[in-house]
Amino acid sequence: MAKPTERIYRHRLGTRIWHWVNAVAIVVLLMSGAMIFNAHPRLYWGQYGANFDRAWLEIGADARGGYLHLGDRRFDTDGVLGRWRASDGSVRTNAFPGWATIPSGYNLALARRWHFTFALVLAFGLLLFQVASLFNRHIQKDFALRRGEIAPASLWRDAVAHLRLRFHDPDNPGAFNTLQKLSYITVVFILIPLMIFTGLTLSPGMDAAWPWMLDLFGGRQSARSIHFIAAALILLFILVHLVLVLLDRPLDGLRGMITGWSRR
Repeated sequence: MAKPTERIYRHRLGTRIWHWVNAVAIVVLLMSGAMIFNAHPRLYWGQYGANFDRAWLEIGADARGGYLHLGDRRFDTDGVLGRWRASDGSVRTNAFPGWATIPSGYNLALARRWHFTFALVLAFGLLLFQVASLFNRHIQKDFALRRGEIAPASLWRDAVAHLRLRFHDPDNPGAFNTLQKLSYITVVFILIPLMIFTGLTLSPGMDAAWPWMLDLFGGRQSARSIHFIAAALILLFILVHLVLVLLDRPLDGLRGMITGWSRR
């Protein structure tokens, strides 16, 4: 006989609300941020950076087509980055294509409004989630790493289990595994706060009020580079997260994040 499924309450209401609000905020921030990046598609280290300074990352187009320069390496990205064809058939040379930006047409002022509005949603949502999770012991119960969990042997077992598409402990299916804990800790307590603080550092008003932030990140251009790297890592996390959801009973996972209950 097949083992009967068990209903497990996995996600509190506050966690579910934050998950969906955060998902919308991050998507809007990534897309509006891509439009803002289009205004100057180069990244530098230090305090200053302009068109003729050496950039460690650049997206552009030349006679050969669209490209991405990463250090001294060139990657041809024609049709995707640097040079692409718009829905009306015209060829554009912005770094990111219109389908990946908010707004889809070039409008830096409007992109900044979208970005600032949803940055507030992200920041205050994160603060409320962290405070609530501390008081309801979500952090201590679900995120805290136990003795031995980060030992190399434990991490290896977890990685092998993931490769075999075994994402849950059969004896405790509602618990996060070690790789999940490390991923969520990195995103919730490192990458998103880093995005917020580097974003504040890019604001001239905040620089005037808190000039030490520029020193903390090594200059405005370094803060911009770190902001971009953190955004790229969050995007990578989202893509991996979605793949794992699709590989692990996606309808049940979706049900759990809507109702709080899942079957294992």
